[in-house]
Amino acid sequence: MRRKRLLLLGLAALGVLGGFWAYTQGQKPLDPFEEAMRQRQMYLETFGVLPGELFVEEGKELFFRKGPSGKTLEACDFGKGPGVLEGVYAILPKYFPDTKRVEDLETRVYTCMQRVQGFKPEEIKRDEVKAITAYIASFSSKAKIQVVPKHPVELAMYNLGRELWYQRAGARDMSCAVCHEQYAGQRVRLSPVRSPKEGLGNEWPAYRFEADKLYTMEDRIAFCYESIAIPAPEFYSEPYIALTLYMLAEATKAGHSFEELPFFTR
Repeated sequence: MRRKRLLLLGLAALGVLGGFWAYTQGQKPLDPFEEAMRQRQMYLETFGVLPGELFVEEGKELFFRKGPSGKTLEACDFGKGPGVLEGVYAILPKYFPDTKRVEDLETRVYTCMQRVQGFKPEEIKRDEVKAITAYIASFSSKAKIQVVPKHPVELAMYNLGRELWYQRAGARDMSCAVCHEQYAGQRVRLSPVRSPKEGLGNEWPAYRFEADKLYTMEDRIAFCYESIAIPAPEFYSEPYIALTLYMLAEATKAGHSFEELPFFTR
């Protein structure tokens, strides 16, 4: 499975080079969204499968893999009971009584790989967490987002997320709101800028062919931190969970649903 995925990812790079060649030959470059859809169609016509689907299949294998404890992730409660995956991504982040904290899907996967499967933190690979996240998220493809903070810990995390959203920091004195509110509807590095009320966050996890890899929500937030010259926090930490909760709670208020997951984007 991984060998097949690497082959397709390599072909994605060739697609990007093809677009660059067209640009250097004086042809009009495509709109980023149109180019992504062109690459998507190319994959479907050539292989009958999309790169994101390969990550999903890899995640499925890891989900049903027995860990040192002899258990699989079927024994993990992702928000609707042990082993239930349908629609769970649409209700996360949420408070989990067993850990007494709010967790997004990636953090919950990381937690259960330790508590259920029995892996030590140093044994858990980031790419495995991402693949499992893609697999579970695929059960919420096109689902209506339903992140509604109610528990006191959820409300506290929402408030932290809102604070981080508007907090200006770093050498460039930037915040999430500077880009995603002041410049909403415009483009940054050819990518459209959206605010939470416009559904920001509803397309992740997504395969980005320009980077030849899968981006989760935490990856995307980390990319934003790095883009404005602020060191990204450790994965599975509160800043990621708080920002995700804030963005998806605002998207819930606006009545948004997820895109086709895993999404295929530039």
